[in-house]
Amino acid sequence: MLFNSRHTQEVALSDDVLIVSGGSPLKGEVRVRGAKNLVSKAMVATVLGESPSRMYDVPRIRDVEIVRGLLELHGVKVTNGDLDGELRFDPSNVERAGIDEINVHAGSSRIPILLCGPLLHRLGHAFIPDLGGCHIGPRPIDYHLEALRRFGAVVDKTPEGLHLSAPDGLHGIKYELDYPSVGATEQILLTAVRAEGVTELSNAAVEPEIIDLICILQKMGAIIKVHTNRVIEIQGVPRLGGFSHRPIPDRIEAASWASAALATRGDITVKGARQADMTTYLNVFRSIGGEFEIDDNPVDGGIRFWHPGGDLRPVALETDVHPGFMTDWQQPLVVALTQANGLSVVHETVYEKRFGYTSALNQMGAHIQVFQDCLGGTPCRFGRMGFRHSAVIAGPAKLHATDLVIPDLRAGFSHLIAALAAEGTSRVHGVDLINRGYEDFEAKLAGLGATVSR
Repeated sequence: MLFNSRHTQEVALSDDVLIVSGGSPLKGEVRVRGAKNLVSKAMVATVLGESPSRMYDVPRIRDVEIVRGLLELHGVKVTNGDLDGELRFDPSNVERAGIDEINVHAGSSRIPILLCGPLLHRLGHAFIPDLGGCHIGPRPIDYHLEALRRFGAVVDKTPEGLHLSAPDGLHGIKYELDYPSVGATEQILLTAVRAEGVTELSNAAVEPEIIDLICILQKMGAIIKVHTNRVIEIQGVPRLGGFSHRPIPDRIEAASWASAALATRGDITVKGARQADMTTYLNVFRSIGGEFEIDDNPVDGGIRFWHPGGDLRPVALETDVHPGFMTDWQQPLVVALTQANGLSVVHETVYEKRFGYTSALNQMGAHIQVFQDCLGGTPCRFGRMGFRHSAVIAGPAKLHATDLVIPDLRAGFSHLIAALAAEGTSRVHGVDLINRGYEDFEAKLAGLGATVSR
């Protein structure tokens, strides 16, 4: 069994195991709902408003449950709406939460850091416990804290976490990110919209989820301009109202199912997937030899992905911030690349420790080597830091079943795809981690003809 850390050992000792019989193509339909990487941030934005908000198409995933719990701890009333996937938020009684209560969520979410700006505006203080998340690199919060200090926050470090206050209120800033971090961009947006004066953010992230968050904040009454060259200008306003919004569909989940179709020589229609959010992925999918068909029906449209038969082609690609190839698309696609005829090269430039999952694939019969060098068109920020952040995948490889332990969310779904593509029966430990970002994935697998059981 593959144990490579204390975390995976603890997971493996639990009853959280999925038995997967692989070797058969996945065929059928699945549906994706609102993007995990937008929905949780939109839920945080409700704290900024002084009137109720409503959101549709919210996925039933663990991250939504965690954020809902955090909001309720702070006095936000969260209720289910009349429609499936509808949530309603009443922030009229936002209050301070106890440290012990917040710490119940410590280690399971990075959302508390994004609550700081909204809570400072509403209450004048905030608390950040020890932060969790997937183990793919340190993902430091330095950007967040530095920006909050620039806005006027005072940060006090204590054994239980960080206490923030804003004795003189929060004021607009001119700020340039060293790297277009999605989390830091979200932090500045959520803080700047009610800060006094104008905030100018340079080298900002411009992912579709960021633009959708800006749309939500604009609905609430914010004044935000997105300029060229990654510059975002925010005019602070004294108060915000609520919003009603249907988030963009989850492009990460959609691409994960597309990669599963390739790896298993299957045919999967992903209802709700949108071409506009996935153009970079679609280009790579087609370059490998996959086929897709887009249905723009506004009610029941989506994208059909399938393996047309014959050999898949190897590719060379680099992950990057939007509009580049998304880092969260990389891991599921690498499983498909193990079935391509030739050498593929993947250069990871976003997270420095994202190839840890490949050792499990190699034990299943894949041929993947990871390197410290930048095996891409240009050197990246990890090039001289000793991280193994480039991979060479030789295929096609015949994958065989084994016991697997899931290390993080996206790697976990990749391990699951590998088990589905492999001959024989695998035991996949820690599958509940996949519930953080993939709604009803076991039921969806069953609907695609997979043989899985607890």
